[in-house]
Amino acid sequence: MSILTTRRFTAVGLDELIAEASLLTRIDRKYLLAETEASALLTALDPRTRVLTIEGRTRFRYASTYFDTDALISYHQAAYGRRRRFKVRTRDYLDAGTAFLEVKVRGNRDITVKDRIEHDPAAGAHLTPDERRFVRDTLDACRLNGSLTDDLHPALSTRYTRITLLPPEDDTRITLDTGLTWDDGIGELTLPGVVIIETKSGLRPSAIDRLLWQAGHRPQSLSKYATGTAALRRDMPANKWARVIRRHFPADELAHAA
Repeated sequence: MSILTTRRFTAVGLDELIAEASLLTRIDRKYLLAETEASALLTALDPRTRVLTIEGRTRFRYASTYFDTDALISYHQAAYGRRRRFKVRTRDYLDAGTAFLEVKVRGNRDITVKDRIEHDPAAGAHLTPDERRFVRDTLDACRLNGSLTDDLHPALSTRYTRITLLPPEDDTRITLDTGLTWDDGIGELTLPGVVIIETKSGLRPSAIDRLLWQAGHRPQSLSKYATGTAALRRDMPANKWARVIRRHFPADELAHAA
């Protein structure tokens, strides 16, 4: 049972949240906190903060499938810090019964641009020809190699539960992910008691970032796809995430499939 509570925050609906902070072009800063530390952060937030609420629910289950080539080009671009890199995934909003195919491109000045289209939840990890065309066109438009799209296949799946908060400042959003699970088809990894906090804002650090910094927390180099892959496959180059993996992804938590 999570100790994270959002009862003191007022509700914000999905349409209103999207209208106020859609943030398809943004800077993401990620933090790994123990659940007790995340609970303390919630207590310190401005009471005017609002929590995404749909039909009385404030916690929502997510499932994502990440796509990569046999050579794991998307992974290696992240591992070696390529300035321009991409990530392709399907994201299922399990409680809403909807899904999207998303392409995220990291460009100059660490700005992330995300484009997405609807995806049939019943299709699972299967990409239709039209969806592959969308990925190819998006990568080409961002001056990346769209031809890689033909070689993409499911590489990693993740599941977690998310709380989304809308602070009382323009163009800022914060998410808290718990119950984190990764599965690459060979091994599975879970992180109980750990919260990934992500702030999404414009070029300036948000008030939430400053609050986290004051509490001694610093942004971590963390990608659910890349860090999870490196934690499951310890033979992969992972210098960028080595410290995070040693501290938060202990090898004895790794369960290998039979």
